[in-house]
Amino acid sequence: MITLARKKKESNTSGNNNGGSSAANGSVANQATSKRISIREFLLVKEVQELEQNLPATCKVTFHDPNVLSEFTLAICPSEGFWCGGRFKFSVLVPEEYNMAPPKVKCLTKLWHPNISVDGDICLSLLRLNSIDGLGWAPTRRLKDVIWGLNSLFTDLLNFDDPLNIEAAEQYSKDKERFHTKVREYVAIYARR
Repeated sequence: MITLARKKKESNTSGNNNGGSSAANGSVANQATSKRISIREFLLVKEVQELEQNLPATCKVTFHDPNVLSEFTLAICPSEGFWCGGRFKFSVLVPEEYNMAPPKVKCLTKLWHPNISVDGDICLSLLRLNSIDGLGWAPTRRLKDVIWGLNSLFTDLLNFDDPLNIEAAEQYSKDKERFHTKVREYVAIYARR
């Protein structure tokens, strides 16, 4: 695992090798961007270590490159509810503007859900910079909030009243048994463990 001390050392080493004035190497904006990236990395090192200790039992995080903490895959295996028995994967990309901007999350597993479209878009207020309900992203939020929020979409945050997948929500309100059958079909086809 990457340690904060190692990241700082790498940052200082690369910062000392820029050789020349800031005018020669680019604009002040470029320096601000690289500084912002290092701030993001410092935050991620701490948050990932905290995350590994506080991950819900139904979730697993996989870093495809252990040196890149800004991109990872989240797998959620609900232990209750409509989607119980399925395995749902999400890609998480933490932008350079983090923690001022939320992570970008996409569902990689096709599923029948009122708050997740069949294309993988997700309706979760904390993933939006500005949200009508006032529960959107704020710089005080962390990756663990995103993971717990995504996990809760399969249980207590399930929202049929403000759906992204209107067809799924309408089916639930008209015929719950048919909705449940379609969910089980999607789980069997796309989300087997």
